[in-house]
Amino acid sequence: MTYTKEEVLLEVEHVDLNYGERSILRDVNFTIRNIVRPGMSQGQVVSLLGRSGIGKTQLFRLLAGLQQPSSGSITIFGNKEVEAGDMGVVFQHYYLFEWKTIYQSLMMACRQNPALKGNEKDAIAKWATAFEVTDILHKYPQQLSGGQRQRASIMQQLLKGSAFLLFDEPFSGLDICVLDKVVDMLLQVSVSDELKTLVIVSHDIETSVAISDTVFILGKEEGQPGATVKQEIDLVERGLAWQKDVRREKAFADTLDEIKASL
Repeated sequence: MTYTKEEVLLEVEHVDLNYGERSILRDVNFTIRNIVRPGMSQGQVVSLLGRSGIGKTQLFRLLAGLQQPSSGSITIFGNKEVEAGDMGVVFQHYYLFEWKTIYQSLMMACRQNPALKGNEKDAIAKWATAFEVTDILHKYPQQLSGGQRQRASIMQQLLKGSAFLLFDEPFSGLDICVLDKVVDMLLQVSVSDELKTLVIVSHDIETSVAISDTVFILGKEEGQPGATVKQEIDLVERGLAWQKDVRREKAFADTLDEIKASL
């Protein structure tokens, strides 16, 4: 499998987050690089895994620019400090404008994306077909199921055109049929653009590993306060990325065991 890792897309350096005397995150460091595969548009899918209550949500907020770290830096494209609005954010509760139809919300998102100027309707139609939501476009959020809300919410962020999409627990509470659809949908999004980078914050180890090219494990180190990135697992190197039936591989099961042991 031919690939190279090129320029830095996102860099987290020496990030601490403290609430008063309490350390939540300590010296968090990781880098996401542009993966290049000849003849393919290959985005990045990265998972941040950790136990409930370890600080994943706080790290999610820092990456989204919704909160500032106590110290350290988070930069995108080499030198830009991340700010609110730089990343498309899909919260666990799928925030949508309750007083607008799905179509109206999606059109608003399109208008924030200069690349779609004049082609907004086509873009909505294309992704609505891909996400199987064409029949709900003229409904309001309260008329949708949880799975439909999630898909509409992902589409909304996708149409805004940000290179980065952050997902907070995207697999939580979904039944197995919907879960498979969501996984396929995220993979479609990831290859929609060479620089598209999905960052998934989750405690669903199996689904996250099946969809990712890199996993960072957030946890506590003995005798140290706060959580940090304890381990980086390069799934491309292990031959576990970009495979439809990856769950059948022995190396996949071994990797899950390794992650569980380190959480």
